[in-house]
Amino acid sequence: MVNSPQFSWRFLLPQYWLLWLGVALMYLISWLPYRLLMWFGSKLGILLFKLMKSRQKVARRNLELCFPEKSIAEREKLVWQNAEETGKAMFETVIAWWWPNWRVKRLAHLKGYEYLQQAIAQGKGVLLLAGHFLHLEAAGRVIGLTHPSVGFYRPNNNPLLDYLQYRGRIRSNKYMIGKRDVKGLIQALNEQEVCFYLPDQDYGRNRAEFVPFFAVAETATTTGTLLFAKAANCVVIPIYTSRLPNYQGYQVEILPPFTAFPSGDDKADVLRVNQWVEQAVLNHPEQYMWLHRRFKTRPTPDEPSLY
Repeated sequence: MVNSPQFSWRFLLPQYWLLWLGVALMYLISWLPYRLLMWFGSKLGILLFKLMKSRQKVARRNLELCFPEKSIAEREKLVWQNAEETGKAMFETVIAWWWPNWRVKRLAHLKGYEYLQQAIAQGKGVLLLAGHFLHLEAAGRVIGLTHPSVGFYRPNNNPLLDYLQYRGRIRSNKYMIGKRDVKGLIQALNEQEVCFYLPDQDYGRNRAEFVPFFAVAETATTTGTLLFAKAANCVVIPIYTSRLPNYQGYQVEILPPFTAFPSGDDKADVLRVNQWVEQAVLNHPEQYMWLHRRFKTRPTPDEPSLY
């Protein structure tokens, strides 16, 4: 049984009024034309990056660690492109949460749906691997328009924001499962659901292997992908997502499922996952979430931080 956040009358108390004001403003803004939303987003992203010096530093360091072969000028260009993409993502959240289906369909491009159909026809669930790309909220909506799916997410500490986030993310999808509810995700997979899973961030030393990710030889990489693949009757299918140029919208490309996965060699398997993430990033490096401290966990606790 999924315990979804419910509306509470306490959300009308004064402590939530500022949040409601912000929500109302963003809802009104969401009705602007798509081109205008993306233009405002790019300008807002630049402004916020100039103010958020610590996040600038993280993005620069991540790019330096991943792409040491690039010149400083090339990486700096990526930093500011990423700033614009980050600002656009703020407006993509309102697109994903509030736009009616007819507006989203104009921007939705889905390739490879036959791979999901084949898995379900075989009586399997699908562990759908996605990366932390800045347009992910919109990409989730694109998939949901064709195949309503299940999300695996971190509930928000603010109960009103958690309620709004949950309702927004199931706008075209089925339901969300909290990240600690491992049994819930396994059950959903066994019920032949398509379940989103994002294995590309640093989740700590527990249930992780240290394998290469770009130029960082030892990167903490979750073995959660293997846990779900072993425990549930499912196939593991990766996707590529992208924000298309010239305001064409969003493309989700569903790739063929991983074969012989898991193989029994955990390091080889999580390296395979990282290699898929690397290719997804190389497709559109400016659209990736470089603000996350991806390399904060080192192989030993006494090793100096890369940041």
